[in-house]
Amino acid sequence: MKKVFVRWIPHVLTVDQKRERVRCAVELLNIFEPLGLKRLSNIVPGDETWFPFVIIPPKRLNRMWVDGQGDRPVVLRPVFQSRKRMFTVFFNYSGQLVVDILHQDTTMTATYYVQKMLSQVKSAINEQQPKVSTSTTLLLHDSAGHHKERATTQPLRELGIQVLPHPAYSPNLAPCDF
Repeated sequence: MKKVFVRWIPHVLTVDQKRERVRCAVELLNIFEPLGLKRLSNIVPGDETWFPFVIIPPKRLNRMWVDGQGDRPVVLRPVFQSRKRMFTVFFNYSGQLVVDILHQDTTMTATYYVQKMLSQVKSAINEQQPKVSTSTTLLLHDSAGHHKERATTQPLRELGIQVLPHPAYSPNLAPCDF
């Protein structure tokens, strides 16, 4: 008898996804070139993530040795579908700007994202730096559906907020994923 674990990787990148990562990296290097107008302190990363209210013990804590005749022990898995909430976090070089908890039975849509989240981000930036316009802000968010919709991209253009490129499956560019 022996115990084995499989190695888990988040995603295997295709050749096109690797090329897109390189293209985005080159674009980011050009944006932040030496003596350029853009600074790293202008970046505002933001991301949404689900947090369960129930702490589920890791699977490795439920392991045990059994012989060939022993029954497999049963562990009750908690049902936490109704006990999780979506948190949206935006921050910059000086700390958190906005933390929002999506109400239960509500869906994150482009309208909610623009009216609730972006307006809070804009006011937080204006509060921190009243003499600086939002046109120097560089927004870094992933490619979730509500981020790519026209209802989101149009108001961002009107505010003068530039959206930085974010290739698929790139948690290293989204610190919220850590």
